[in-house]
Amino acid sequence: MEYTFSWNWFFIGILILAAGSALIVWYRPIADNMGGGVVSYDRYKLWGLIACAVGLVVMLNLHAILLQFLIGGLFQR
Repeated sequence: MEYTFSWNWFFIGILILAAGSALIVWYRPIADNMGGGVVSYDRYKLWGLIACAVGLVVMLNLHAILLQFLIGGLFQR
């Protein structure tokens, strides 16, 4: 598969990255209101970091290559 850059996926990746960054910055109020409070602070920061990593992968349009590699390995066409 050839790499192709897509502006649509770039902006979707920026939105995912912004959501993950917001979760990292405001993890305490979000965890207090939506989760179990102090117990889940680190869990919310971890999910924010995971969202940032996924956002970077989507911004560079590498998710299509990774999914094709994964599915190709599972089903071995």
